[in-house]
Parts: sequence; C-alpha cells; structure tokens
Amino acid sequence: MNAVERIKMVKAMEYICRQINDEMVFDTWLMNGVADGDIEYGDLSEENDGMMDYYIDDEQLSELMRCFLNRMRRARESGGLYCDGVVSVD
Repeated sequence: MNAVERIKMVKAMEYICRQINDEMVFDTWLMNGVADGDIEYGDLSEENDGMMDYYIDDEQLSELMRCFLNRMRRARESGGLYCDGVVSVD
C-alpha cells in the first residue's frame, strides 16, 4: 500500500467535493464521504495526522471513490462546481 498516494487521493476528492454548488448533493459527501472537520479545508498535504488511517483503508478508500464519482455525477446535473466566483457550465 502506498499511503501517500492514498492520502493525496482522499484530500483531493475532499477538496473538489467542497466545491459542489448544490448543498443537498454535498451533504451526502459529508454523510458517506469525509466527515466535516476531518480534513481542514484546502489541506492537500501528504501528512497523516492519524485520522487518515481510516480513510486510506482498502475498503473505505473504495467506498470514498465510489461516493465521489456519484457526487460528481449528481453535481453535474444540479449546479455543477463553484470555485472562486466561477461556476462550471455544461
């Protein structure tokens, strides 16, 4: 297992999900993805504060990636992504 690779993936998915422009779509990420407060907003470091051990487990990482893909599909259908005053356009 490459823990650094997995930590980067989890933190990248968390960051992107924070840009979802529909609160109801994002709320599912908080319930089934990364819990609010587990990763500081914007933290894309490779550091593992111990909390990441749970998220980088084989089974949990697989579930996170599945949830992420579902959130992106739903976000595309209902508001897209929003970042620094720019909204995605379909």
